[in-house]
Amino acid sequence: MVRLYLASRNPGKVSELRKLGSYFGIEIVPLDLPKVEVQSESLEYVSLFSAVNAFLTLRKPLIVEDSGLYIEALNFFPGAYSSFVYRTIGIRGVLKLLEGVENRQAYFKSVIALAAPNLPEVKLFTGVVYGVIATEPRGSRGFGFDPIFIPEGSAKTFAEMEEDEKNRISHRGRAFMELAGWLADNCSKVMCYSWT
Repeated sequence: MVRLYLASRNPGKVSELRKLGSYFGIEIVPLDLPKVEVQSESLEYVSLFSAVNAFLTLRKPLIVEDSGLYIEALNFFPGAYSSFVYRTIGIRGVLKLLEGVENRQAYFKSVIALAAPNLPEVKLFTGVVYGVIATEPRGSRGFGFDPIFIPEGSAKTFAEMEEDEKNRISHRGRAFMELAGWLADNCSKVMCYSWT
């Protein structure tokens, strides 16, 4: 089993990533490290920067995950600023911005950054899921903007889904599958079974 530390203080994210890890034989160990988050429109840059800083503190194999909600009618806002927007105007504020707007197309994007002692560089893994923004919040599960995002092919919001159901189709689940696939293909080369 591979062990990866997770630099996150978000309990919902920790729960989902630990469950995803259990599917692939990857032990996810959450750490309450301070996350240095730069302001950037690029999720890739934010994840990379956060992973490098966390790795310099811990010096152990770790992942950092960052995600964003991109709403087409709002010129793909809030994007990389989703966490800040959620904390400031919240779900109701986003729905107010979309009042009377017919185009509800949106997508969620996740970037997982992997940093480890014997990797020559930080590896990035991306997952995207397309869908629409609901007209009102629905469901009590998940976190963040989950109550207003309906993924393609579903009538439910993420917040109406059980964690396993969400993990199978979510942006975070897709990014984690990319990570797990990379580890399966490269574990012997990078000696990941020696990571502790």
